[in-house]
Amino acid sequence: MSRHFTNPIYLSERIENIIKNSEFLGKGNNGVVYRIDEHTIIKIFNEEEVCKKEYEVLRRSRKSSSFPKVYGHGRYYIIRDYVEGIRLDKYLNKNNFNLKLAKSVVELIRDFKKMQYKKLDIRCKDLYVQPDFSLKVIDPKNNFQREMPYPRHLMKGMHKRKRLEEFLDYVKFIDPKLYKYWSENVYLYLKKNQNDK
Repeated sequence: MSRHFTNPIYLSERIENIIKNSEFLGKGNNGVVYRIDEHTIIKIFNEEEVCKKEYEVLRRSRKSSSFPKVYGHGRYYIIRDYVEGIRLDKYLNKNNFNLKLAKSVVELIRDFKKMQYKKLDIRCKDLYVQPDFSLKVIDPKNNFQREMPYPRHLMKGMHKRKRLEEFLDYVKFIDPKLYKYWSENVYLYLKKNQNDK
């Protein structure tokens, strides 16, 4: 297996051998991902700072069952759990929300707050729906640096797939106070964006 990245970063012989013997899974803005075995992946980052920030989020989130467990890391890589499931954006393209899934979203954002994240938000494509409708996070970033007091980007993704009202109806049932805060903010944001076009 050859490298699927060309940036001149130094990786130890051990990490280069792991990459050579792993299955290439994909490439994104921040780097490339290889599947080491049935349970683990290695993510190679383009920038040391991005790797450091993602590792810090995973380290500080290690007690949450929604985050993959880390098995090793270096300046440019993280070895962690392989996350199965269906990406939330793809799931919502074909399926409606249900109470269990809505509760999982609410619980995840509450966990973010308990873990003292500044950014209480995540993209739909960074969440994977499990068979029991729990959620797993795959690409946490800037949670301690950037501030966002509600899941704006997440709800924008739901809106794009025409699932936002459905989701907020469940939130109203789960936590009316939270519903009021989230719905007021997201609808103001969506309206402003619509007017800016």
